[in-house]
Amino acid sequence: MAYTNTSTTGHTLVEKFADLRAQWAEAAAKRKVFRTTVAELETLSARELADLGISRASIKAIAYEAAYGA
Repeated sequence: MAYTNTSTTGHTLVEKFADLRAQWAEAAAKRKVFRTTVAELETLSARELADLGISRASIKAIAYEAAYGA
């Protein structure tokens, strides 16, 4: 898991809020990728998942990797 270390020293209050809003937007986009990936993989049949080499138990792990990286 990657962590971001941001320094807000010397930034105005407006810049701090803009940075916070950008972080929220990025987090929301990642959550959307996770949810979409899970939803799409859950719609596949057992045979389709087997053809892809994916088990139902690993769907959330695959979606997490797609959204947040390894």
